[in-house]
Amino acid sequence: MPLAKYYKDLSKFIKLIEANGINEEKLNFSIAAEEAIALILRQNSQGGKLIFIGNGGSAAIASHMAIDYWRNGKIKATAFNEGSLLTCISNDFGYKHVFGKPIEMFADPRDVLIAISSSGRSENIINGVKAALQKTAQVITLSGFSPDNPLRKMGKLNFYLPCNAYSHIEIIHETICHYILEAIIEKRAEGKI
Repeated sequence: MPLAKYYKDLSKFIKLIEANGINEEKLNFSIAAEEAIALILRQNSQGGKLIFIGNGGSAAIASHMAIDYWRNGKIKATAFNEGSLLTCISNDFGYKHVFGKPIEMFADPRDVLIAISSSGRSENIINGVKAALQKTAQVITLSGFSPDNPLRKMGKLNFYLPCNAYSHIEIIHETICHYILEAIIEKRAEGKI
């Protein structure tokens, strides 16, 4: 694939990001991003933390964002991607529970779960979201591939990319997380929080 086409496609997909709220209410992407910022700041001001989950490339995004949000954004954040945790839970309960079990134990009602899945169909991510909802935590999802993926319907805010290319989905998911963080950092610098 020519370099120019790769970036042209990436630019095209950025313009196609969709967002929806509860009950699949369609939201303008910009408004949804602002709502995500407000939700994270509100929950954090009440002592809540961010929990990021994802598999593969999305796990790398989850780990990266957890570090950036606590280090640069001054918000408590974690990702459940530690090797011994993953292998213990997989061995004892099955891989489909690697996020749900830790969320059952460590999530609090004031927390925000950010669930990242390119397909929006990963059973362990879905179970993690269900566990967070059981704990009455707030949920933000990032997904791609099929527009009827189940993850897209589970969060208070849901960001979706109508694309089947992992690389484009992962890059754009990371840019959404980075934008939210940069906006939080800017608000903090301006004394707005």
